Amino acid sequence: MKEFMILMKPELVVTFIIFVLLFIKLGKAISNDFLLNVIQVLLLINFASGFFFNHEGNLFGAMYHTDKLIAAQKSILSLGVYLISLLFTDWFKKTEHLAEFFILMLSALLGMFFLISSGDFLIFFLSLELATIPVAAMANFDLHKKISSEGAMKFILSSAFSSGILLFGISLIYGATGSISFAEIPSLVTGNPLQVLAFVFLFTAFAFKMSIVPFHLWTADVYEGSPMAAASFLSVVSKGAVAFIFITVLYKVFQPMQEIWYNMVVLLSIITMITGNLFALRQQNIKRFLAFSSIAQIGFILVGISGNSPEAITSVVYFILIYVFSNLAAFAVAATISSKSGKENISDYKGFYKTNPFLTWIMALSLFSLAGIPPTAGFFGKLFLLTAGAAKANYFFIIIASLNLVVSLYYYLRVIRSMFMDKNEQPIEKIKVQLSTKFGMAICAAGIILVGLFSWIYDYIQSVT
Repeated sequence: MKEFMILMKPELVVTFIIFVLLFIKLGKAISNDFLLNVIQVLLLINFASGFFFNHEGNLFGAMYHTDKLIAAQKSILSLGVYLISLLFTDWFKKTEHLAEFFILMLSALLGMFFLISSGDFLIFFLSLELATIPVAAMANFDLHKKISSEGAMKFILSSAFSSGILLFGISLIYGATGSISFAEIPSLVTGNPLQVLAFVFLFTAFAFKMSIVPFHLWTADVYEGSPMAAASFLSVVSKGAVAFIFITVLYKVFQPMQEIWYNMVVLLSIITMITGNLFALRQQNIKRFLAFSSIAQIGFILVGISGNSPEAITSVVYFILIYVFSNLAAFAVAATISSKSGKENISDYKGFYKTNPFLTWIMALSLFSLAGIPPTAGFFGKLFLLTAGAAKANYFFIIIASLNLVVSLYYYLRVIRSMFMDKNEQPIEKIKVQLSTKFGMAICAAGIILVGLFSWIYDYIQSVT
C-alpha cells in the first residue's frame, strides 16, 4: 500500500481534489470568488506535490509505470492547469457552473496522468478516453452560444472517429504480436505488412489528437467555439500529454520500425508546419489565429521527435514547458480583451498599446517566444528541437523547418505591429485586469524569459531522460 500511495501520488492528489469539489458542489452554495480561491490553492498544492517523493516503479503488472521523467511531465501539465485557473479569472467568476468546469478539467488531467504512465495499450486507450470526453463537455460550456455547441460536436465526432481508428490499430497489433504490453511488443515487431498497417492506424489516431495535418480540420472550429479556458487547455495541456506518450510509443514500442516512422514523421512535420503557417497568415479572428499557430508549433515538435534520441526527448519536454508559458499568456490576453470588450479580431487590436501597455507587453512577449525570437525561451526551445532533428543529418528537412520559422515571424509580428504601431482613432478602452490574472501573466512572462536563461532547467530534464 505504501508503494501504491507513493507511485500514484499525482493521480491520488488529483482524485482528492475532484472529490473535494464534488462535496463542495453538493453542499451549501458559495460564491464563485471564494470557490475559485479554494480551487487555486488546491491546484497550487497539486503542482507543488509533484516535486516530492518521486520514485520509479511499476504497478498492476507493469500496466502502470512512473519515473522521474514522467513525474516532470506530469508537473508541467499540473502547472498548465494551475495557470489556467489564474489567467481566466474573469470568465470563471461569471460562469454559473464553476465547480463542474474544474471537475471536468481535473478528470481530463487525471486521464492524462494515467496516459503518460501507460504500460500497455489497454490502460492507454482507457486513459485517452478519460482525457478526451471531459474536454468535449468543456468545449460546449458556453451553452448560450450556438458556435460553442457546433465546436463541441465537431470535437466529439473527430474524437470518436480517431478512437475507432485507434482501437482497430490496437486490435491489429494484438493480432500481429499476441501482446498489448509496451515492454513485450518491441521484441515481437518484425515489420511485416500487418504490423505496418497497425502502426499506420495508431499513428493516424495520434495525428488526430495532436492536430497533425491533414487530420487537423476540427481544430480551428473547436478553438473558436470553445471558451478561452477550454481552448487553452486543449491547445497546451492536452496536446502536451499526447506528445509525451507519442514519444514513448515511437521510441520504445515501435523502435524496431524506426525507419518507417521516421519518414512518416518527417513528411507530416513538413506538411503541418507549412499548412499551419499559411493558414495563420490569413486569419483575422484571434482564436483561429492561435489555433493555426498551435498546428504549426506541433510541426516543430515533430522535428524534435524525429531525432529519436535522449536529446530529442529532452528538447520536446523542454519546448512543451516553454509552450505552456507562451501559449497560455497569449490566450489569457485574448480572453481578457474578449471578456471586457467583446472584440476578437486582430484588426481590433490596433493602437492597443496606448490604452493597455501591460497587456500589450504580455502578448508581445508570448508571440516573440512562439516565433522563436531571442532572448525569449522560445528561441532556445526551437533551437534544441532543430538540433535534435538535425542528428539524422537530414539537412533538407532542417532547412525547410528553418524557412518555416522565418514565415512564422510575419504573422506573429503582424499582431505586434497592430498593437504598437497601427493607428486607431477608437482603440480598445482601458481594461481593468483581475489581480490573480495579473499574477498568472507575470508568472508566464517570467517563465518566457527565465526558462531560457536558467540552463539548469534543461540540464535537469536531460538528467532524468
